Amino acid sequence: MIENYGEYPRINSGGVEGQVDAAVAPRFAGRATFARLPEIRDVQDYDVALVGLPFDSGTTFRSGARFGPNHVRDSSRLMRPFNVALETTPFTDVQVADAGDVALTPFDPAKAVADMQVAAERLTEGGRRLVALGGDHTLSLPMLRAAAKQHGPVTLVHFDAHLDTVESILGCEINHGTPFYRASVEGLINTETSAHVGVRGSFYDPSDLENDVKAGFKIFPAHDLAEGRLSDMIASLHERVGDSPVYLSIDIDVLEPGIAPGTGTPELGGLLGRELLAIIRSFLGKDVIGGDVVEVSPAYDHAQITGLAAAHVVYEMVSVIAENHRRGLWNRAGIDVPAVASL
Repeated sequence: MIENYGEYPRINSGGVEGQVDAAVAPRFAGRATFARLPEIRDVQDYDVALVGLPFDSGTTFRSGARFGPNHVRDSSRLMRPFNVALETTPFTDVQVADAGDVALTPFDPAKAVADMQVAAERLTEGGRRLVALGGDHTLSLPMLRAAAKQHGPVTLVHFDAHLDTVESILGCEINHGTPFYRASVEGLINTETSAHVGVRGSFYDPSDLENDVKAGFKIFPAHDLAEGRLSDMIASLHERVGDSPVYLSIDIDVLEPGIAPGTGTPELGGLLGRELLAIIRSFLGKDVIGGDVVEVSPAYDHAQITGLAAAHVVYEMVSVIAENHRRGLWNRAGIDVPAVASL
């Protein structure tokens, strides 16, 4: 008999396959799935999937986010089973699995976007939840198209230094600066409840702000936190969001560049890690239907600083989704789909 040294025992709770047991196999060993969770092929069913979308052909400045998904996975080895801040065990309360990467061409953005949407629709069948690892911010458009088909127009809470509501860049309508303009035009988002968090830096023109309002967003700029007004921001944000289904899209450049240098378009004056995590945790009890963490570019990272930040952000998002499921706030059946303006 040949021993299989590549298989390690997992934490199993009530039939839920969790992480590789770190008491048996040290965290630096084994396959680098997110948080050392099982691959989707190794579980009979799942409630929440993590998928890599290694695409950065929509990047306008520094490229390299196509290598982001595996960088985040490798940086996530430190994630442990118990989330102290939320008092939840996300990887044993629901079945979470790593779906691997979608095979995407870097030469044909339209085809890549279509393939991302197909993958998202398949992975969310039956009301399952999905979190995407980017990749550049272009990927939010196909993710939102898939989400809107299932849930109708969703509330988009977008964490970013930039608005990403430009109509086109260099004659191209689909890239990482345009996804939320397109999402608004296509009726994928709720324009009465959607918001940007952490916006800062320089703009091309004052009309960028006017166009953003027309696209249906309220801006919660980074400088709102300059005087420590985090609780005020969270209260105002939730007043805007209300009780509608929420999609969380997090560009890692929402963070201060010293915390997340490995990204394509860094801007000084960003959120601190604890501020970002606190805002994500505040969505406990809201109908978070999925999300993405994007723009991690390993070539500009140092000592996995950005990868670690992104891994923690994904962990908190999954924790919120899992705890909401445990509380019975969402299930995988009986979804009523409101009308979408146009797809």
